[in-house]
Amino acid sequence: MNEVANAAQSWKVTLPCTRAEAEALDGDIAAFAIMDRPPVLMTSEAAPDDDNKWQLDAYFEGKPSPAAIKLLKTFVPSAARVKPIVEALPDEDWVTLSQQGLEPVTAGRFHVRNIATDPELPGHVNLLIEAGRAFGTGQHETTAGCLAMLDRMRRVGMRFRHVADIGTGTGLLAFAALHLWPRAHAIASDIDAVAVEISADNARTNGVKLGDGAGRLALVTAAGGNHPALIGRAPYDLLIANILAGPLIELAPALCALVEEGGSIVLAGLLNEQADAVIAAYRAQGMRLAERSDRGDWPTLHLRKRPVIGWKRPKRIDSAARGEAPGFGSI
Repeated sequence: MNEVANAAQSWKVTLPCTRAEAEALDGDIAAFAIMDRPPVLMTSEAAPDDDNKWQLDAYFEGKPSPAAIKLLKTFVPSAARVKPIVEALPDEDWVTLSQQGLEPVTAGRFHVRNIATDPELPGHVNLLIEAGRAFGTGQHETTAGCLAMLDRMRRVGMRFRHVADIGTGTGLLAFAALHLWPRAHAIASDIDAVAVEISADNARTNGVKLGDGAGRLALVTAAGGNHPALIGRAPYDLLIANILAGPLIELAPALCALVEEGGSIVLAGLLNEQADAVIAAYRAQGMRLAERSDRGDWPTLHLRKRPVIGWKRPKRIDSAARGEAPGFGSI
């Protein structure tokens, strides 16, 4: 689907809806997952105390195509005969504006806020990831699923010393891993240099130390595992990748090559119907499924690397991790 015709400017599509339709849109919409640039959806009351007068605003990075608008209208049947308002937005940080009303998310021991003035939640690890240009704020079900999975792994006594977060987005999952395993050596990467800059800002905001060494986070701009810093730190006992199903499958050889025997990989960003193909790709690389947790249409997978007879800890990573990898960022 060519959902965005012109990526030079941000656009907004507005449609009337009912409260029931708005509540049904709460969370992630699987149908938009196939888009390169899925819209940010926001709903609000158009008239106080009237369940039939609500409003849907969809923010697109680029002018939405007729097919994208048609898809959007399928989620609001009450507006089937209504012509949507389609408008170009001024040159400003539209993602921040569109996410200002998002509620904080709690997953496991973590509580993620998008606005600094939101109160912290007592008894939780409170993280502030203000709405911005990169994804992975914690609002997305896949990010929340990863947070919950990491929390469970810590609760059952798993320990990790070398952690990599591939396609980090905002840095959130790497921050969470360092809170759970504070003496670990951690590195986070993203193909988008802007996302890496945002991750560095978020690290400072949340008191995460940057740099090399135990308890610190290194940040690099890289596609897949193809970066000297990622290869030089391998093998990892925990690798996290919250990206899309296609890149996860293509990167399976490279990512598995970075993980040590008995090490764990946490994967997300895939839909329920894509899970079998992703699992099969990683089984072919010597991984086994240890746990699966679903949040709506979005599963989170925890896989572990099987022991290999005669295996020895590699001093260097083989060519599978050095090859070109498809471009991606965190979702």
